[in-house]
Amino acid sequence: MKYNILTYAEKLIIEDKHTEKPFSGIYNDFKEEGIYKCKKCNSLLYKSTDKFDSKCGWPSFDDEITNAVKKVVDIDGMRTEIVCNTCLAHLGHIFKGEYLTSKNTRHCVNSLSLSFQSSQIKEETLSFAYFAGGCFWGVEYYFKKSKGVNSVVSGYMGGHITNPTYSLICSGNSGHLEAVKIEFDENEISFKSLAKLFFEIHDFTQINGQGPDIGSQYLSAIFYTNEEQKNSTLELISNLKAKNYKVATSLYEFETFYEAEDEHQNYYEKHNQVPYCHKYNKIF
Repeated sequence: MKYNILTYAEKLIIEDKHTEKPFSGIYNDFKEEGIYKCKKCNSLLYKSTDKFDSKCGWPSFDDEITNAVKKVVDIDGMRTEIVCNTCLAHLGHIFKGEYLTSKNTRHCVNSLSLSFQSSQIKEETLSFAYFAGGCFWGVEYYFKKSKGVNSVVSGYMGGHITNPTYSLICSGNSGHLEAVKIEFDENEISFKSLAKLFFEIHDFTQINGQGPDIGSQYLSAIFYTNEEQKNSTLELISNLKAKNYKVATSLYEFETFYEAEDEHQNYYEKHNQVPYCHKYNKIF
């Protein structure tokens, strides 16, 4: 991954884990609406709607964008550090139990660890993509590492039952596929690039599941939201067939996405594991 060039002061904070002086950062008393990004890799970290005035001297947030931040207990066990989940840039520390907001959480972040994107730009370039490529844990694992991806949510698509559960999906009787919903910024990554990654992280030629996971819920599919996504997908499939691949991926028009239960979100990070049936394989 290509990272931004950092100043000496930014390196002290982001790479050497120093802390800027309180009330000195440009985002401490900053109130514009938008998205806060990682200064090192541009990953989206925090929304302005989750920022609040804690009067501590540093930018404070009571929530992060899904899968954006990794929490690491300090060596002395006294505090919990927060780092960018993409590049591991030091952001600050997280505190709970202060009762400053209803979420009872404070992400205390250094301004030098952040850059800012206005909400006007964000609204114009925000898009969604929906992919099914076997167990959603592994698909989520790879997509959340992509630059320009805001969030990845695991869920269910394509079935005939409203509000399905994981146990129902596993029965194979609901018609749903395990899928992911990806929120991404078109200024930083295109749908076509996401679709390329999709084909490169799973076996799109397998017709009965994905890897050792056998069943209709594990089939490969893309749910397009507009004609551009549809045409981009058809182009990629055509290119793969020209390379003599037998593509088993189905293409469907977008329909209802049902978010999976909490225990299935960000699964591999929660359990400190890596995917068992997904891996990256350069194709394009």
